[in-house]
Amino acid sequence: MPVQAAIAPIASAKPDDSACRSLYARAADPEGTFPAEGSAEEIRAELLRLRAPDTEGPGLDGLRIRLATWAADERRRYGALPAESGGAPDARAERDAPAERDAPAERDTSANRDAPANRDASAERDALAERALLACAPLAAQNGAWLQWLTSPARADDPTALRILALYASDVGVGHPRASLGSAYVTALRRARLAEYAVPASRLALDRRIADRNFYLPGLLLAMSRLPEHFRPEILGADLALRTVGVLPPLVVAEGAPAPGPAQAGEGAPREGSDADHGWAATQAYLRVRGEETDRVAAGFGWAWGALARWSDDLHAELRSAEDPAHDMAELLRGRAREAAVYHHGTVLAGRSLSEWLRECGRDPSGFLGALAASDLIRPGRSDRSRLVNGLVMQRGPMFRVFSPKDLAVIRRWIDSLPAGPGASPAEAAVPSAGPGASPAGPDTPPAGASRAPASYPLPALFTAPAPAGRAPTGLRSAFHLLQHRRRTPELDRYTRDYVRGWLARSRHGIDQDPKALPRRWPATGLRPWLLDQHDRHDRDLETAAGAPLPSREELIDATVQLAPLTLIDGSWLQGFTDYELASSEHGHFLFETYWDELGNGVPKLNHPLIYREVLGEMGVELPPTASEEFAHWPGFRDSSFELPVYWLSVGRYPRTCLPEVLGLNLAMELSGVGGGYRRAHRALERYGYSTRFVDIHNTIDNVATGHSAWAADAVDAFLTSVLGSQGADAQAEVWQRVRTGFRSLDPPKGFGARRAARLARRAGPARPAADGGRTRRGEVRS
Repeated sequence: MPVQAAIAPIASAKPDDSACRSLYARAADPEGTFPAEGSAEEIRAELLRLRAPDTEGPGLDGLRIRLATWAADERRRYGALPAESGGAPDARAERDAPAERDAPAERDTSANRDAPANRDASAERDALAERALLACAPLAAQNGAWLQWLTSPARADDPTALRILALYASDVGVGHPRASLGSAYVTALRRARLAEYAVPASRLALDRRIADRNFYLPGLLLAMSRLPEHFRPEILGADLALRTVGVLPPLVVAEGAPAPGPAQAGEGAPREGSDADHGWAATQAYLRVRGEETDRVAAGFGWAWGALARWSDDLHAELRSAEDPAHDMAELLRGRAREAAVYHHGTVLAGRSLSEWLRECGRDPSGFLGALAASDLIRPGRSDRSRLVNGLVMQRGPMFRVFSPKDLAVIRRWIDSLPAGPGASPAEAAVPSAGPGASPAGPDTPPAGASRAPASYPLPALFTAPAPAGRAPTGLRSAFHLLQHRRRTPELDRYTRDYVRGWLARSRHGIDQDPKALPRRWPATGLRPWLLDQHDRHDRDLETAAGAPLPSREELIDATVQLAPLTLIDGSWLQGFTDYELASSEHGHFLFETYWDELGNGVPKLNHPLIYREVLGEMGVELPPTASEEFAHWPGFRDSSFELPVYWLSVGRYPRTCLPEVLGLNLAMELSGVGGGYRRAHRALERYGYSTRFVDIHNTIDNVATGHSAWAADAVDAFLTSVLGSQGADAQAEVWQRVRTGFRSLDPPKGFGARRAARLARRAGPARPAADGGRTRRGEVRS
């Protein structure tokens, strides 16, 4: 059976395709809420709209080979387009330069232009390259983001989750800012001067140069990533399919553009050692444990393939249509007709008001194109002699700066394509031809200039149903259990915001009188010198306490047990920084790398929660799985042992809203035991014959020179510097106070005044803090 025949077309539907664009923007929000049950059902129904290839015969490995072959065929198909031999899209600086703005009034600039034939071919190559780059942007700029929530505190010690985390860490370029696959693609867009809306991802949805259909596949993938408990196998299947494809086929028309995947798939079977192989290894590791989910992985693979094939067919048809210069001209008219119609009531062309012509262009520009080509504004085949793109748009012309340089390039290309000379009919050539895939005339035929009607990309009723009532925490233990998972519900959001608001109010109480608080002002030299001072203080404190008795065996075991709810979710205050854009940002990459280290860099034997369980085992303590309800209600824990863990789990859900506080908390946490507490704990564990590996590894990786403490200080400095540059000194000073509060929140005061401040803060109502770390309005409380 041919590969294309394995992909059944989606059923026709009428809902507005712009839902794809809206979903993409919403799913890019790391703090957004998707009602789990209703959304999951709607997404699952949507996945079934594309029939997956038959999984009974070839199996997943066979499907990978077939998909790699399909991708190679698609690349050849796109390579046959004219842009195949063209230059990279960023080699157009001279042509795009707004020469009209700097030229003397009415100066003829034709002497500086290429010959019409060369200019037409070059402009055509550039136009196709730009279309391909923009069409691929929603997917390629978020490449790998769908894996962002597949780890969580509930799965922090799961070997399969750690394997997937390793794959994701590679995608985001762990340890380096702006090193993600998506960042590489945005760099290509910048070189091509197409990145006006590329960052953040939600802003990309505002770019009207990108058709709605280009948001369907990445939008649904990002939505699934926000509901990992419901779609883990489907996400893995879709990810495997995209890694198998490698370079999105349309990008062959944009020479020099990066692949949206780390490696390109080869002919037939994927190459050994390629990114596709790493994805396959992670999927196999998952299925060895969850073999019953093979069909769901295959379903995700088939859906991604089907969606990609449908999208590629539509885009190829668009690029083929765009070979006709009149196609681009018709698109330009449709996009600008509404605003232009306001200004041309008194201008007549071919017996009709120009405003009337332009209003008609919104539906069908063919009539106006023919009339314009036959007018005295145009010299067919000679844009350099046509008033429309010369005198009228010069400094003294009535249309000065109405058209952008790219608009003018489209118009010139169209004029140069018009036949000139005796017997020529420029009016007929001015109208887009019925190109590849065009439909015969009929009541539903698109206006002239449109490509064949593309497949519909609806998301019928997706996420429009009311959110079902969620489960609200009934206390600290219940909250600890529920918050380990990534799911977000209005009930959990209300609980976590209230909890964080009260905890931070305690932390602010009397902060200026606390000798261990951060300095009142951010040091002009940054935090590294202060960090060394604190390290020295830890050493002095340890020496001062050298004569103090060590805890008894029973006291040591009890302390180790009571710390288990905290330590077995190590790094959870940073869980929000697995979000794709934050994980590779200038300050967030420090935090994601710290989180990556806490979980052992994907290696179970280095995983901190697993190492801690080994110590507990030596002490004769066997605890239930951390994510289970049995753990949360285990009678050996005191209720107070869940207070700080619930704060970690709560604040970790707000990586954007609570960024300054998380930065401060992270600094406090990473510095807390280095040089002092860990060394004392080492002595106690060693005295009773228990492994010291947990405290030893923290004392080394948290070091103040190259470890987590240093990264934490650098993250604060990077953020404070960016606030100063973007918002000024007053905003920086206020953000610093929030960092100080976060630092103190590791160990807030417990007295009556502090707890009263917490109660008052929780009663103050919902918090609406500034997302960028700026000020809140009077009466509001930061969460």
